[in-house]
Amino acid sequence: MDRPVELRMSNGRMAFGDVPEPIDDLLREAVQARDEPKRCEALLWEAHRRAPKVLPVYYALYKFYFNQKKLTEAERVARIGLDAAARAGGFPADWSRLTASTTDWAAAGPARFFLFTMKALAFIELRRHNRADALRILDKMAEIDPTDQVGYGTVAALARGLDAGPEGN
Repeated sequence: MDRPVELRMSNGRMAFGDVPEPIDDLLREAVQARDEPKRCEALLWEAHRRAPKVLPVYYALYKFYFNQKKLTEAERVARIGLDAAARAGGFPADWSRLTASTTDWAAAGPARFFLFTMKALAFIELRRHNRADALRILDKMAEIDPTDQVGYGTVAALARGLDAGPEGN
C-alpha cells in the first residue's frame, strides 16, 4: 500500500506556497481515496482544473503517477509543473539555461518548487533507466543550488552509485 501524499511541512504550511481551502479539500479527499486510483486521479485533476496555478497540485499529481508506476505520466506532469513554476517565478522554464543567479533559489514558492521538481524529474529518469539524462539534471542542480536545499544529493549519490554496480552504466 502506498503512503499518502504529504504536502504539509512540519509548521503546517505548504512547502511550495499556500493552497486555497477548496483546493486543499480536494487534495485531502484525493489522499483519502488513494486506495481508489481512478477516483484519486480524478480528484487531483479536478484540483488542477480549478486552480491551474497552484503548484502543490502538480506535486500531488506527479507523486500520484510515480506511486502508480506510471512514469511517463509522472514525467509529463513534472515538466508541466516546471513550466508553471517558471512562469510564476519569472525565470526560464528550460532548466539548462538556468544559473545560480537566475533567481533566489532559496526563496519559498516557485523557485523552491522548481528545484524540488527537477529532483523529482531526475529520479523519474533514473527509474526509467535514463541515467545520463538524470545526471544532466543533477549536475545543473549542483550548479544552481550548491547548498542542496531540496536534497537532490541523495538522488545524485544513487545515480553515481550505479557506477559501482556490475554493469557500471
